[in-house]
Amino acid sequence: MASLEIEKLIKQVAKLPSLGSRSARRIVLQLIKKKENLLLPLIDSLNDVATNIQTCEICGNFDTVSPCSICQSENRDAGILCVVQDVADLWAMERVSLFKGKYHVLGGVLSAMEGIGPEDLNIEPLLKRIEADAVKEVILALPATIDGQITAHYLSSKLKGSEVKISTLAQGIPMGAELDYMDEGTIQLALNSRKLL
Repeated sequence: MASLEIEKLIKQVAKLPSLGSRSARRIVLQLIKKKENLLLPLIDSLNDVATNIQTCEICGNFDTVSPCSICQSENRDAGILCVVQDVADLWAMERVSLFKGKYHVLGGVLSAMEGIGPEDLNIEPLLKRIEADAVKEVILALPATIDGQITAHYLSSKLKGSEVKISTLAQGIPMGAELDYMDEGTIQLALNSRKLL
């Protein structure tokens, strides 16, 4: 039987997405077996992230600075804004190295089932940002789910009547899929084939 300290660590690791107690137990066992090569560097990395990473005050990305390096970049087109559900989706878009605009993280999607309304998401800051930054195009890179479609429809209705062009990623991304799980080719195809709403 494992010590209380090890059991506590297993319970913490098991809280991570897609990990159950059996997977967490195997991970912790490997960390302990390879203390010098795995556990101690992991502790250093976790402390470094806990100490230095912050949320970007403009887009919602994670970085060591706020505004983040993407928001600060002069090589990015501030006139094109890609709206994503979560930071994982922003990172997925960046893996493709194709999109040269800027981002806005909503922090979720509208969901009547989960009680998530417009006030629970970063929608007001998005609308203010679109107006203040003279954004020309908004790409709604939201999940191909019912909640993602409802959110896209809500945002497009809020922007109706403005000069902003609204587009979505093409349906190369299957229904029910999330950007974080897509390969680079699928994301690139969907981005290149985006359509106006």
